[in-house]
Amino acid sequence: MEVSDKFQITIKLGGQNFSITILREDELFYRNAEKLINERFTYYVNHFPQQDKNTYMLMTVLDIAVRMQKIEAHGNLSPVMPRLQKLVEEINVAL
Repeated sequence: MEVSDKFQITIKLGGQNFSITILREDELFYRNAEKLINERFTYYVNHFPQQDKNTYMLMTVLDIAVRMQKIEAHGNLSPVMPRLQKLVEEINVAL
């Protein structure tokens, strides 16, 4: 049996499950992104009560985008930018 380069995983973002098909070599990036997103999401839930989930997710996306911009200003992210951009696009579609 041949192993495919792609497979399906389920990630949980802000309490919501998403099934996505990814390249096997990218799984660790997705798992780490899931962890980062949920950490930042939880931060905003705890520090800005009584907002809706969409607001928390947008605050999280903004937070991570600003972090990416800072890193990009201080170094070369070109090797990982396509993967990060794909993740941001998938999050935007999910929202």
